[in-house]
Amino acid sequence: MRGKARAGSHRESIPSQESHRHRSSQEPAWGNWSDEKLLDLRFCDLDVRVEQSQITEHIAQLYRELGDRGLLFRPHFWLSNEWFSPDGVPGIAVPFYLAHPRLTRLEFAQMLEVEGGTPDRCLRILRHETGHAIENAFGLRRRRDRQVVFGKSTQPYPKFYKPKPYSKRYVLHLDMWYAQSHPDEDFAETFAVWLNPQSMWQERYADWPARKKLEYMDQLMASLVDARPLVTTKQRVDSLPRLRRTLREHYEQKQAHYGTPHPTFYDRDLRRIFTDRPEQQGAVLAVQFLARIRRAVCREVAAWAGEYQYTIDRVFEDIVSHCREQNLTLVSSEEKAKLDVTILLTVQTMNYLHSGHHRVAL
Repeated sequence: MRGKARAGSHRESIPSQESHRHRSSQEPAWGNWSDEKLLDLRFCDLDVRVEQSQITEHIAQLYRELGDRGLLFRPHFWLSNEWFSPDGVPGIAVPFYLAHPRLTRLEFAQMLEVEGGTPDRCLRILRHETGHAIENAFGLRRRRDRQVVFGKSTQPYPKFYKPKPYSKRYVLHLDMWYAQSHPDEDFAETFAVWLNPQSMWQERYADWPARKKLEYMDQLMASLVDARPLVTTKQRVDSLPRLRRTLREHYEQKQAHYGTPHPTFYDRDLRRIFTDRPEQQGAVLAVQFLARIRRAVCREVAAWAGEYQYTIDRVFEDIVSHCREQNLTLVSSEEKAKLDVTILLTVQTMNYLHSGHHRVAL
């Protein structure tokens, strides 16, 4: 995720565990604030740092993996409002919400998930962003062979993209077939798979056209063993102290970006699960039933489809709204209805992808 695709340095020291515990004991004033009060705080007033966070452990793991490959390159890190590696900067911005548990909880409350919030997910994103950073460090986008294999970086970045889920021309690493969104993302995703010591890419991609990209990456990185980066700037683009927006403004924009871009209509499907003519007095209202199963169903669909959790929740909310407007009630057993709702939500998610009515937000 080049993210904002803007212009960031070399290695930033990793604090010792003792230092980490000492600094973490100094709780910020906003640590116990309510969500409403915290949302009115500006980024520049958070006063949090990478060195104080648990992400240092994952950065140390990333550095070990680079070292095991014989690479001298080490990206530097800073906190910003999202994940990105700016053009021309061999470094990586880490989202603010990973710097403190209170901010992590706020992110989950606002977006229903925490991107990079688990060790595995965090390492996946770090490997991906390092793919962008190493391109910046060695000017790899200008290489003719790189352009032949992955395409040109000058191709405009789309606001949305329409993936082909069954294509074998791209590796699978981050969700939503992210390698298909742009040549630079294809490179970063391929680098991440190559770097991961557990990817077993030679076997997994044995009969995929994407294997040629991985073989090229293997040769390209072999040529950089023991090489020192050409670009060593320690620039920190959009670091937290420079951001004046409030968290509320940030989340309003983020929610609008990842919301469903088109209305959905599926009355016929809903009438197979619910009815507006209850056969017995005291039938369970559809909205009450949906409220009980919402979290479990949305998580299950997200895990299967790889869709952004916030988008799925918006689709689910649309289903609830239809049921409320038509005063629908349950007509079958709750177990069967839960399965039917899960299938409906999954089908709607995949229909967006395959029909083109849904575009994946970058």
